[in-house]
Amino acid sequence: QVLLVESGGGSVQAGESLRLSCVASRYTYNFNMGWFRQAPGKEREGVAGIYTGGTYYADSVKGRFTISTDNAKTMYLQMNSLKPEDTAMYFCAAGAGYGGRWNNVKEYTSWGQGTQVTVSS
Repeated sequence: QVLLVESGGGSVQAGESLRLSCVASRYTYNFNMGWFRQAPGKEREGVAGIYTGGTYYADSVKGRFTISTDNAKTMYLQMNSLKPEDTAMYFCAAGAGYGGRWNNVKEYTSWGQGTQVTVSS
């Protein structure tokens, strides 16, 4: 288990940018890491992941969002050209992985408390 704390959320206008950070309580280089989001009334969905050495993005954010790590304890999600449909609570996640898809919530065992992103038109 690893403790995760997100920050960087906020309220912005469409087209603007935000950078989310996720700080872990221990080194994460041997974990699969991911960003997920959940809007009211919707299921939690994968946004981006660093999983088994590869980098993955949801189709809805490709070309706009970038996931990265400092190979130590912090993971980032750079979000550009934000849209109102990006409005959600964003969570970071870590896990050893079980050989499934990067965007399957069951692949992750540690979750942060979330940070709210609100994009207005």
